[in-house]
Amino acid sequence: MLTKLNNLLQLQFKKNIDTCTNEELYIALLMLVKSLSNNRTVTVTKRKLYYISAEFLIGKLLSNNLINLGIYDEINDLLKKHGKNLTDIEEIELEPSLGNGGLGRLAACFLDSIATLELSGDGVGLNYHLGLFKQKFENHLQKETKNEWIQNPSWLNDTKIGFDVQFKDFTLHSHLYDIDVLGYNHGLNKLHLFDLDSVDENIVQGDGISFDLTDIKRNLTLFLYPDDSTREGQILRIYQQYFMVSNAAQLILMEEKAKGHDLRKLHEYVCVQINDTHPSLVIPELIWRLTNEGINFDEAVHIVTNTCAYTNHTILAEALEKWPMDYLQQVVPHLIPIIQKLNDIVAQKSDNEQVQIIDKENRVHMANMDIHFGYSINGVASLHTDILKQSELHSFYELYPEKFNNKTNGITFRRWLIHCNHELSQYITSLIGDDFKQDAMKLENLMQFINDEKVLNHLLQIKMNSKKDLATYLKHTMNVTINPDSIFDIQIKRLHEYKRQQMNLLYITHLILRIRQGYRPTTPITFLFGAKAAPAYVIAKDIIHAILCVQEIIANDPVLSKYIQVVMIENYNVTNAEKLIPACDISEQISLASKEASGTGNMKMMLNGAVTIGTEDGANVEIHELVGDDNIYIFGESSSNVINHYANHDYNANAYYTNDNEIKAAVDFINSPEMAAIGQIDNLNRLHHELCTKDWFMTLLDLKSYIQTKDKAFADYEDRLKWAKMSLTNIAKAGYFSSDRTISEYNHDIWKLN
Repeated sequence: MLTKLNNLLQLQFKKNIDTCTNEELYIALLMLVKSLSNNRTVTVTKRKLYYISAEFLIGKLLSNNLINLGIYDEINDLLKKHGKNLTDIEEIELEPSLGNGGLGRLAACFLDSIATLELSGDGVGLNYHLGLFKQKFENHLQKETKNEWIQNPSWLNDTKIGFDVQFKDFTLHSHLYDIDVLGYNHGLNKLHLFDLDSVDENIVQGDGISFDLTDIKRNLTLFLYPDDSTREGQILRIYQQYFMVSNAAQLILMEEKAKGHDLRKLHEYVCVQINDTHPSLVIPELIWRLTNEGINFDEAVHIVTNTCAYTNHTILAEALEKWPMDYLQQVVPHLIPIIQKLNDIVAQKSDNEQVQIIDKENRVHMANMDIHFGYSINGVASLHTDILKQSELHSFYELYPEKFNNKTNGITFRRWLIHCNHELSQYITSLIGDDFKQDAMKLENLMQFINDEKVLNHLLQIKMNSKKDLATYLKHTMNVTINPDSIFDIQIKRLHEYKRQQMNLLYITHLILRIRQGYRPTTPITFLFGAKAAPAYVIAKDIIHAILCVQEIIANDPVLSKYIQVVMIENYNVTNAEKLIPACDISEQISLASKEASGTGNMKMMLNGAVTIGTEDGANVEIHELVGDDNIYIFGESSSNVINHYANHDYNANAYYTNDNEIKAAVDFINSPEMAAIGQIDNLNRLHHELCTKDWFMTLLDLKSYIQTKDKAFADYEDRLKWAKMSLTNIAKAGYFSSDRTISEYNHDIWKLN
């Protein structure tokens, strides 16, 4: 490997390892990985999967690719011998900004596992030039700025392939870039990212993210999820989504024709997985294109229905996209007759308004179309799927019980253990061997050490080392000093009211008041948050503002700062998640029961030895079942009770606020004079009003239970061996949450690729 690397450095820079810079070494390593990738052949099976998703949150690729090629340790040792540090070299790489949260990270894990299991399956999405946005904090407020991540050279490979995409008023020609997806030890697939050469980053105004929403030729692949609070923004979303699926459909048909396959048997050779509702227009698009190939409409519908499968990721009504027909008419009028015919087919099956594709307000329901004209509908955790069948999608379940199935999400252990926590991974290998790297269920063998104090103490030391690493990282990147000897209580996920960062905040304001009344935590506590709020999501941004204000109040108080600290990570992404997750003691998974489809952060932190505090929601249910009552902290109302509250409209936030002095005091801290002195009073008043009047996600309903349970967790932390046993149990039971298991189930039950 030394010879190959030196040859690349000589060829590119006329230097060797000793004399080149970290930037030059990064470029050489990128080129080395690409050349080694060329030695792998793309997996071919009878049926091929196209996994279409608006998001692929792939993270930095250098180290992950080195691991999957089996050369990470060799390269790491080689660099050390020459006085170089792979960690420093990794810092050169910019993280691809192709996703937002769990949806995109899940898609990335799935591609890794599809390649590792040597299945034939590619991802299809868009090549967003500026991604979601880069988050900055100014005056305790989130500011959105451009995230210019595309480097030269990069992991993007120019395929020279493009397709004409027909809109109402113009046709655009796409440009396809691929990223190689390397499986662990073997396997190679592609992430196909479609772009547009006419996109112009210079139309973005200043250092923000504002731009002309109507200039489609120059803005189409600029940003992931452009602001859809206006008509123009919603129409841009439709342009983006159609551009994605039209390219996907044309790629599929091009590849099928090249293989000599009969398009009338498309469903025998192709499976399209619709990841959430963003790619839903692929259904009418494929039907339209098949009819243009001479296939009659009814047969085309049959083919597409047996080709497409749909993954539902939410039960939040606002997340199930509904586009006004006149918006679609403005963008893709040629699909309107197809959609209307599909609606007629549904109307003949059922007169139930809930299952129609086009509603009385002339809006097209994307999820409804996916369910009727796909052959599989899956939820992503056992509770989530049950809620879909019994409640949110019950009318569909009555029509198509055979279509519904559950596929509990998973994570790739290569990135979320082997890559981000080398020390823990190596120690596990020393205890049970390295079979767990390909068969995650082998982690169960760690349970033989549950009473081994030497092992338990070693696990505690590894956790301490990770906490010190995080402290060093935050000092370097944010100039923030944190105490590794404190408890690290971490909540990192997209900022949304249902995920209830505001409840964590209220625990902190409650704790501030208790400390000022004389209470003293035995061990200091560091509360770490990482989250971006959608630019138009006002209350979510108010929650960030309140957290940042509390962060400053604590930092400036000589008593409070001895015992507690709040740190909001700026621009939370995969890169800093890889530092935060190994360091986590307590994993905050506190969504309102029935609202989180699955969660995957809960799995990552569990795998790295954190103990979960959470509601019986999403995959927390399965974590609870696996680790047992003694190794997780469960609180709050059950999902069935929450669903009943919504159905009966009987939750009254103000009653909790006015009738409980502790709750009232914690909430009133939000817009207290102390907060107003450093914050924006309008933002603070708005959040306060939301909590004690509407509180749609029932923060105050669960707050007292949360406070009691969290206090217990902090008390239990003091028994270090007991905590180490809990940590070991969580690691040992995490094997079920491997994305390899998830993908095996998808393939066996839905895709049937081989």
